[in-house]
Amino acid sequence: MVGQEVEKELVEKVYEAIEISKKTGKIRKGSNEVTKALEKGTAKLVAIASDITPPEVVMHLPVLSKEKEVPCIQVGSKVELGAAAGLPIGTSAIAIVDEGEAKKTVKEILADLSK
Repeated sequence: MVGQEVEKELVEKVYEAIEISKKTGKIRKGSNEVTKALEKGTAKLVAIASDITPPEVVMHLPVLSKEKEVPCIQVGSKVELGAAAGLPIGTSAIAIVDEGEAKKTVKEILADLSK
């Protein structure tokens, strides 16, 4: 999941799913909120920025995601991830908690990951 090279097309789908979920569903922003969503079992999809320094900030998320069987995808930059979440600044991680109208997009992402 994390660490694996994902196609640019898939990353764009993840950003799209985050944008739609932000408007019609629910997302959690930042490594602390994403950690809580994973621990509570509410996260459906996790996206982590690859350019976070120090990397220790998000190091636990892929492990926790795997443990909770939640798909975890590494995306390009924290700035792009923050923009997809509607934030004026970058963010380390995003969890989609309620897909809202992005259910179909999230299903497509999960299908692409299982290939």
